[in-house]
Amino acid sequence: MSTARAIPENSTPAQLDQLCVNTIRTLSMDAVQQANSGHPGTPMALAPLVYTIWNRVLRFDPENPIWPNRDRFVLSNGHASMLLWSALHLSGVQAVNANYETLGKPSVTLDDIRCFRQLNSKAPGHPEYHWVSGVETTTGPLGQGVATSVGMAIGEKWLAHSYNRPGFEIFDYNIYAVCGDGCLMEGVASEAASLAGHLGLDNLCWVYDNNHITIEGSTRLAFTEDVETRFLAYGWNVLRVGDANDLERIENALDIFRKTNGRPTFIVLDSHIGYGAPHKQDTAAAHGEPLGDEEIRLAKRSYGWPEQAKFLVPEGVYEHFAAGIGKRGADAQSKWQQLFDAYRAKYPDLAMEINLLERRELPAGWDRNLPVFPADPKGIAGREASGKVLNVLAQNIPWFLGGSADLGPSNKTTLTFPGAGDFQSDNPGGKNLHFGIREHAMAAIVNGLSLSKLRAFGATFFIFSDYARPAIRLAAVMELPSLFIFTHDAMGDGEDGPTHQPVEQLASLRAIPGLITLRPGDANEVVEAYRYVMQLRHQPAVLALSRQPLPTLDRSNYAQASGVAQGAYVLADSPSGNPEVILIASGSEVSLAVQAHENLLAEGIRSRVVSMPSWEIFEHQPQAYRDRVLPPSVTARVAVEQASTFGWERYVGTSGHVVGMKTFGASAPLKELQRKFGFEPDDVVRAAKRQLGTK
Repeated sequence: MSTARAIPENSTPAQLDQLCVNTIRTLSMDAVQQANSGHPGTPMALAPLVYTIWNRVLRFDPENPIWPNRDRFVLSNGHASMLLWSALHLSGVQAVNANYETLGKPSVTLDDIRCFRQLNSKAPGHPEYHWVSGVETTTGPLGQGVATSVGMAIGEKWLAHSYNRPGFEIFDYNIYAVCGDGCLMEGVASEAASLAGHLGLDNLCWVYDNNHITIEGSTRLAFTEDVETRFLAYGWNVLRVGDANDLERIENALDIFRKTNGRPTFIVLDSHIGYGAPHKQDTAAAHGEPLGDEEIRLAKRSYGWPEQAKFLVPEGVYEHFAAGIGKRGADAQSKWQQLFDAYRAKYPDLAMEINLLERRELPAGWDRNLPVFPADPKGIAGREASGKVLNVLAQNIPWFLGGSADLGPSNKTTLTFPGAGDFQSDNPGGKNLHFGIREHAMAAIVNGLSLSKLRAFGATFFIFSDYARPAIRLAAVMELPSLFIFTHDAMGDGEDGPTHQPVEQLASLRAIPGLITLRPGDANEVVEAYRYVMQLRHQPAVLALSRQPLPTLDRSNYAQASGVAQGAYVLADSPSGNPEVILIASGSEVSLAVQAHENLLAEGIRSRVVSMPSWEIFEHQPQAYRDRVLPPSVTARVAVEQASTFGWERYVGTSGHVVGMKTFGASAPLKELQRKFGFEPDDVVRAAKRQLGTK
């Protein structure tokens, strides 16, 4: 640990404050220079802000960084990650493992900062949730952090309404998010800000680093709107701090935020990127480049810093943070724990629920009363079955909630049981979330709710998963059990045409590491899909559900739908169990494959039907199981799916055939589309016979 005295003994509080600010700045400069990669300018400019939030304002216990009632800090302009690594290190935040145990070692060490952006360092290039304790969400793509913070704010409001009791404010934390011009240019931030204003989330504060510069140059090139007026129109309380170096004015603005009721707060902070770097503040500092040794030396001189010192944490800095956030956080956490102990004694059932949700566990009997659908050749749509399951789960799991991007009646995601209610500013305990037509923000908000330890879902048409995909990817990166429900999964909305007929979406989502994608084939497979995904603790899931009715298979003749838990299973087989040809299908094409199978059996051809709702789950099964389902010796294979054929060769082989989509569909009634694109039983039978070398 490098220590030295950079100011005289008996320093004033203001001098200690400035010493800490400059420590953040110089650590950032040194780390970026040593890595020869990164963004020094924003950390230099925003060091006073981050210091003020962390050491003067934030209710956060460094010794217990997962304390449920802690304030949340989100660095949405995540390229400035050295701000966060410096704050975590100087505050002495402790590391926590996956079992929620404090490890007795720092979350971020000075050596981690020395190894900024290097392999295995706890100071990566952008904040990474679950890699580093004290990081509340992964922020990389601009706008995601602030959008996710809206989910965190909704989560706190729901938790407070649901669990607080008179004299027991168990949840009353705030969310602070720092953002830049890039975040505010991204549409996802606008979507989220609009919803936050509508909901009156007065526990949410965004601080906007108004530095007038982006990578290409001045914001005058492309961003000249009146941001303050925009946020006033959204219904936010808008404040302005004209000097990013004025700690007192920053703290005063944050104090006004905490006293503001009924509106989120937006603070415009006028800053100068690369503060203290006299020659390159508008070039390298802005463009994500190291300043260079000479520029760093001059900047340190302007701070009154030892010019040759590197990674210097002067004497008194750690102590000053310990006396600030350390003492304040420990006191707040201790008082909260005493309150919670008394709460547990008076409300043991509610306390148990809080403990379960904080550990991402489910209550006893969470899957009781799930429907079992009788065999029915007319069947029920996947979305209809889903709606019935959601209404059971939301009653069995108190902290399960969600909604659609303005499509609840069509997605069938509306929770209709007594007391479900709509989440609004005057009813923050409602379980039906109304995201409006904001698919991207919806997915980010679902992630924010999941980060708040609620089980949350968001829904829309499958084609619009494209709009939600960036946040879905981040759910996988963060290993969150977010749930995304997509209906109208193929050509079932026929007349709407190619713009509403998903083709490549399944392949795209299957390509995301860590994401579970399920396309169930009938109502009972829908039930089992939910049974599987609700038990996930560290993986997000996508359900792709049909608009149109699917035959409910007679499970006395076919295998049980519980096979969904293996990702793929033998649904129907030849009497001998020795197939000549295997038909593999998902979703609405499962019943099509079953019809083709029966036709083949009638002709004396030994056929097997494999229902494969999830590639990812199937790939996690033991090789022996996979070989039983898809025997390597049977190379005559046909896959059937109303989607892109991309990727199916892994299951049918290079000589197999895929009945799939090679265009974007068309506008017509469903039956005509099925005929045009070859999704009828005779098409599958012919493909199977070709595989066997027969006509």
